[in-house]
Amino acid sequence: MSGTTGCDYATMTISDDVVEQAEQCLRNVGAALAEAGCSFADVVRVRYLLPEREDFEPCWPVLRRVFGAVRPAATMMVCGLADPRMRFEIEVYARRGSGGGV
Repeated sequence: MSGTTGCDYATMTISDDVVEQAEQCLRNVGAALAEAGCSFADVVRVRYLLPEREDFEPCWPVLRRVFGAVRPAATMMVCGLADPRMRFEIEVYARRGSGGGV
């Protein structure tokens, strides 16, 4: 899945805080993975997209909490995003059944 941002789709809002955006991204990804019969343990590749490089470090503890044991191939890219309120976007590739039960 790609283009997953920190938008809270229940309220159609987006936080100004980059860490909260990262957390919301992961909630959005987790919900989509569950709909596909997968979990974070099935993620084999992740790409983080941020407009500001310095925003990545504060997000690292959130990302490590979810992906630390999974250890997917990962890339962080600095780039423009579609909406100036967006400070964090995530793209994941998952393979059903590849997880170790994490």
